[in-house]
Amino acid sequence: MKLRIKFSKHGSMKFIGHLDIMRYFQKAIRRSEIDVAYSEGFSPHQKMSFAAPLGVGLYSNGEYFDVEVNSLTSTDDILKRLNDTMNDEIEVLSVVLLPDGAKKAMSLVGGADYTVVVKDDYNELVSSENATKYTKINPLTLCENIEKFYELSEIVVLKKTKKSEREIDIKPLIHDFGFTNEDGNPVIYMRVSQGSENNLKPELVIEQLCKFSGVEYNEYAFQYTREDTLWFDETKNEFRSLDDVE
Repeated sequence: MKLRIKFSKHGSMKFIGHLDIMRYFQKAIRRSEIDVAYSEGFSPHQKMSFAAPLGVGLYSNGEYFDVEVNSLTSTDDILKRLNDTMNDEIEVLSVVLLPDGAKKAMSLVGGADYTVVVKDDYNELVSSENATKYTKINPLTLCENIEKFYELSEIVVLKKTKKSEREIDIKPLIHDFGFTNEDGNPVIYMRVSQGSENNLKPELVIEQLCKFSGVEYNEYAFQYTREDTLWFDETKNEFRSLDDVE
């Protein structure tokens, strides 16, 4: 039996990298006394695979991994057992029993939803103890330009790899882009392509928005949160959450 587990990651845990998060959950599963399945051979390991690595420094409300178990009491019981072993900055949000033949989350990933805010120390609209240390950014300036930016026919950027660099148009990889206002603070949201075939980092979108808006870009000025990780349902022609399985 295979389970798909969704969890959130906040606070100082945003500085913990992908491999350490994997080890964290391997230990949590052992402490929870879940009847997890192990591989065979000289070095058995838990049958577990994560959907999409999250960059260091990002929060998330929608991380996923699949794990195989030998037996199951109930998904609610697994949820409670895991959360009893979690620290305060990681929470298991759901546990779903996958149907037979379900694809791995890793192979399904096709997109992700993100929200972005300007950190207080860099935010022109927020009073901060470090007000004189950093160049300020007015998030309203960015928000005022989002609609025009998103209406561009193409957004060409220079993408660098270890071996080469080339120009690509990232516009087809942005599926939604806008902003909301939460407690007087603008929050930018976006849906972008992610996965093995097409992968667009939200940082690159914000960098291009800054350039378009005439705002000096500072990679440390923004806090990103992955709100959910998605797969594309071709039969319904829509993105769906990875825990929305049939």
